[in-house]
Amino acid sequence: MFTGLVEFKASVVSVLEVPPGRRLRIAAQAIAADAALGDSICVSGCCLTVVAMADGVLDFEAGPETLSRTTLGQLQAGSPVNLERSLRMNDKLGGHLVTGHIDAVGEVAVRNDLGEWSEFWFRFPKSYAGQIAAKGSIAVDGVSLTVVAAEPERFSVQLIPHTLAVTTLGALRAGSAVNLETDLLAKYVERQLAFRPNA
Repeated sequence: MFTGLVEFKASVVSVLEVPPGRRLRIAAQAIAADAALGDSICVSGCCLTVVAMADGVLDFEAGPETLSRTTLGQLQAGSPVNLERSLRMNDKLGGHLVTGHIDAVGEVAVRNDLGEWSEFWFRFPKSYAGQIAAKGSIAVDGVSLTVVAAEPERFSVQLIPHTLAVTTLGALRAGSAVNLETDLLAKYVERQLAFRPNA
C-alpha cells in the first residue's frame, strides 16, 4: 500500500528482455540505502518487487500483463519514473490509499500552463467514469491528486509548482500516456451498487 506522495524522481538505467517479461534497472540512490530484496516499490504507479540491488540501482521484473496494461512497456534507458516506498503502519497518510494496481492507461488531452501552475485534462476509458468524482482522489503515474472536474471520459487536475518539479508530471504534454489508479473506496462502492438486489 502507498500514499501517492512521490519520494524520488529517478531514471531507468536499462531495460533487459527476460522473456516473457522485462527487467527494469532503475537508479534509485535516494531510497536504495534502506531497500531490501523483496520490498514493494511503487514505480510510476505500479507496485513492483525489488529482485536485485547494487550500487544504488534497483532491479524490478515486469511481466506481460504489467507491460501491456501500463506505461511500463514504453520505458527505455533514460526514461524518468516516480518512486515511492510502501507505507508503514505508523506512517502519516498524506495523500490517499494507493494500491499500485493500475486500472487504465490514460492520456493527456490538454495542458494549460497558468503561470507556475499547470492545469491538465486527462482522457480515460469511459467504463471508469463511476470511479472518478470531482474533489475525489486519483493517482496519476503514482502521484496522489485531487480531481477538479470530472466528465464521462475526461477529468482535470491542477498541479502546483512543487509537484511539477519533483515528479514526472512536469514533463507531460498533450498525447502523453499515464498510468491511472482510481480511488480504492470508489471501486468498492461501485461494485456494491452494481450487485445490489433490486428493491
